[in-house]
Amino acid sequence: MLKRQNPSTPEHRRDLAAHGGAPSMSHNDSRSFFNLSQLVLSAGQIKPSPALKHSKITYFEVEIVDVQSKKQICIVDKVPPASTLLDVKHKFHKACPQWYPSRVGLQLERNGPFLKDSISIQSLAVSSIVTLYFTDLGQQVGWTTFFLTEYTGPLLIYLLFYIRLSTIYDQVESRKNFRHPVVHLACFCHCLHYIRHLLETLFVHKFSEGHTPLKNMIKGCAFYWGFTSWIAYYINHPRYTPPSFGHKQVSYAALAFLICEAGNHFINVALAHQTNSGSRTCFPSPTYNPFTWLFLLVSCPNYTYEAGSWISFTVMTQTLPVGIFAFLMVIQMSLWAQRKHRLYLRRFYPEVRRKAAMIPIIF
Repeated sequence: MLKRQNPSTPEHRRDLAAHGGAPSMSHNDSRSFFNLSQLVLSAGQIKPSPALKHSKITYFEVEIVDVQSKKQICIVDKVPPASTLLDVKHKFHKACPQWYPSRVGLQLERNGPFLKDSISIQSLAVSSIVTLYFTDLGQQVGWTTFFLTEYTGPLLIYLLFYIRLSTIYDQVESRKNFRHPVVHLACFCHCLHYIRHLLETLFVHKFSEGHTPLKNMIKGCAFYWGFTSWIAYYINHPRYTPPSFGHKQVSYAALAFLICEAGNHFINVALAHQTNSGSRTCFPSPTYNPFTWLFLLVSCPNYTYEAGSWISFTVMTQTLPVGIFAFLMVIQMSLWAQRKHRLYLRRFYPEVRRKAAMIPIIF
C-alpha cells in the first residue's frame, strides 16, 4: 500500500526552499483559519479597547509680589482654575505662616483696589502665571465682633452713669435732687436703641466677606463710647434741667423715637430678607408694612430712620452733647447713604433713578 506524502513535511519544505519556492497554505491551515473566523463572527463584533482619556487640567502659578519693594515673596504653584482668591490666601499662609488670610490684601495692580476673596483665579489670568501685589492689612477682626464690641460699650457705659456711681457724682447731691421722668425715659430709649443693634447684629444682618482692620474698631469704639460717656454724664447729672416745653415735648419726641426705631428694624429685616433670598434683579419694594413705604422716596431708609432716632432723642432730652452727636451722625449717615445710592444706581437704575439717597430733596 502506497503511503500518501504529506506536503507539509520538513522534506517537502526543504525541496521547495531548494527550488526557490514559498510554502503554500495547507488544507488544515485553511480549515483552522476558517473555524477561527466563524468563532469570531458568532461572538459578535470585536469592541475596540477603550482609549485612555488624558484630561488636560491647566494649573496656574500665582506670583505674590510686595507692593512696596516689588520683590517676590513666594510663588503659589498648581492652583486649579476653579480656585478662588481665598484659596490662594490659605496656600500663601502655609508658605508664609506669619501672614494670616484675613490680613492679606491682594491687588492686580499696584494702585488698584483690593480683590475680593470670591474672585476666581481663572478670571484674573491672562497667562499661566498670575502676578498679584501683596499688602499687609494689619490685625483684622470680624464684622460681628466689630459691631458687638462697638454697641455693647454704650449700653454698659450709660447704665453706669444712670446708677450714679459715687466716683462720678456727689452722693449727697444725688440723693437730694429729684430725678425728672425724662431721665428714666432717656435711659430706656438709649438702652432700647443699642439692644436693637445687638440683636440685629446677631440674628438679622448678614455680613459680607472679609474683615476690618483692628484700628477701625478702635476708632469706632472711641467715637461711640466717648460720646456716650459725655451724653450720659449730662442727662443723669443731679442738676440736669428738663426740656423747656415739658411733658408735650418729651412725649412727642419719645413717640417719634419709637417710630424711627421700629422703622429702622423693619427696613433692616427687609434688606436681610432680600439678601437671603438671593433676589438681586430688582430693588426692594414697599410691602404691606407701612414702615417700608419710605422705599418709595429714598434708597436708604434705614439711615433715614437712624438719623431720625437721634434727632428725636435730642429733642426729648434737650442737651448739647446729644445735639452734637446727632449732627455728626446725620453727616456720617448721609455720606454712607450717598455711597450706597451710587451703588444702587449702577445695579437698579430704573427703580432708583427718581429716589433720593437719604432725605428727599435734600440728600
